Amino acid sequence: MKKIEAIIKPFKLDDVKEALQAIDIHGMTVVEVRGFGRQKGHTELYRGAELVVDFLPKLKVEIVVADKAVDEALAAISKAAHSGRIGDGKIFVVNVEKAVRIRTGERDDEAL
Repeated sequence: MKKIEAIIKPFKLDDVKEALQAIDIHGMTVVEVRGFGRQKGHTELYRGAELVVDFLPKLKVEIVVADKAVDEALAAISKAAHSGRIGDGKIFVVNVEKAVRIRTGERDDEAL
């Protein structure tokens, strides 16, 4: 099993959700986060004063999938989250050793 963490622009959430549902991946966790990458934020004018906005609002989407579904999930997220502009985000894949569905006690792939 793999955990996929995707940092995306907030307005792309519905597109990503629909893309994952289209490939039969259901269930995700979404967390509001703030951060920056190469873009290093931007400058805004507020009441005549220049403000540097270092940390931009993003969403972190987390899903856990079977090993065989990783490439398809990555392709779906990448395509749905892509705008072609700086700050589209990143995707990370990490190993998951165990999973347990609390309600039923199912483990590992059955718990997905």
